[in-house]
Amino acid sequence: MNDSHFQLFATSLHSSNRLTKLDPPLLDDRVKTTNEIFLDPDKRFQEIEGFGGAFTESAAVTFAEMPPALQEQVLTAYFDPEKGHGYNLCRTHLNSCDFSLGNYACCDKPGDEELATFTLDRERKALLPLMQAAHKLSGGKIRLLISPWSPPAWMKTTGRMNQGGSLRPECAHLWARHYLRFAQELEKEGLSIFGVSVQNEPAATQAWDSCIYTAEQERDFVRDHLGPVFHQAGRSDIRILVWDHNREYIYSRVKPIYDDPEAARYVWGAGFHWYVGDHFDNLQFVHEVYPDKKLLFTEGCQEGGAHQGSWNMGERYARSIISDLNRWTTGWIDWNILLNEAGGPNHVGNYCSAPILYDRTLQRINFQSSYYYIGHFARFIQPGAYRIISASSHDDLETTAAVNPDGSITAVVLNRTEQAIPFHLRAADRDSVVESPARSILSVVLKA
Repeated sequence: MNDSHFQLFATSLHSSNRLTKLDPPLLDDRVKTTNEIFLDPDKRFQEIEGFGGAFTESAAVTFAEMPPALQEQVLTAYFDPEKGHGYNLCRTHLNSCDFSLGNYACCDKPGDEELATFTLDRERKALLPLMQAAHKLSGGKIRLLISPWSPPAWMKTTGRMNQGGSLRPECAHLWARHYLRFAQELEKEGLSIFGVSVQNEPAATQAWDSCIYTAEQERDFVRDHLGPVFHQAGRSDIRILVWDHNREYIYSRVKPIYDDPEAARYVWGAGFHWYVGDHFDNLQFVHEVYPDKKLLFTEGCQEGGAHQGSWNMGERYARSIISDLNRWTTGWIDWNILLNEAGGPNHVGNYCSAPILYDRTLQRINFQSSYYYIGHFARFIQPGAYRIISASSHDDLETTAAVNPDGSITAVVLNRTEQAIPFHLRAADRDSVVESPARSILSVVLKA
């Protein structure tokens, strides 16, 4: 393989490499190994929508506390298409979520059937400025997935946003109009909308903002309210996602919706999270039975605190991204893009990690392993790429690959063992021996 057509980027535990371009990238041809990763760019699968993270009020408030120079560093690290990850597919919450400073709703006046009191005043304090700055730096490429954690308290059976409860049936059509209004108001602020999910984690009664739907209730809401509201407004371009919860029940949850033709015609696909087990094969089942419906990873983070300096966290991210992409997932959205050193703020103490943490005392940002591991996908697999065959002969070399719109090919290789593993990278008439260092991730880019 000609070096001029080959680039290798590495991140590894036992070195200083962090998304580092290695030069020269190739091992001596005399290195002998029977290991191989075989790429077949002629066999193409799903189109990749992109990668990104979530804009939450907690992330925005943390960002607002930072000195301007550090703010610029964070924005560049995530959203600059040349110097950073080039995030293009992100998520935000409609009304409050656990990563808000407290419960709030855009339309909090009971009985406001016309949404006359609807306002983005809360979002304008911190959240909108962050999203707008990121959108500008990205060159206008960011598209937002909107997800509600709870309707306003007055629209719920329990009269409160936290601890579950359900949508009052008589409020269903008004609640559907609320999604559309929120999307339209964000567009007026210069932002672009990818889609909406019906409900974040609809099977979980949480201590924080939450709302319960059965699969049949979600089906009926989409069929009778959300889908018609969007279509009647001429906004069928706003994608509707169902489920938006963990992989373990994804097949049983989407089946009643996808088996109903009237509901299914409004649904682009299903979102999912990672918090209970792996269950990667369930994604494959959904695709095999409903190949016209898309799959999108919409949330994942390391739970239970900030986990500063954890290397396992980055490996968890990479393993999930590889396994999800290889089972027809079209994009991957991380959770909070930024939190403080404690993994907050969070109005119910549900502290978690983020790829970038801001130490308020030292006024310093700390890049976690997850930041670098996500970058091996986000930086080198372009929006509009197609996944291709990436067949590994070694159980400890986990891999996925894609052909980009510019014709380049990117293979990502994960090694979670303490042993360096050499392998042949084979693609058509190209063949080179590469070493995967212990506890590492590689992005191998073959130029067009």
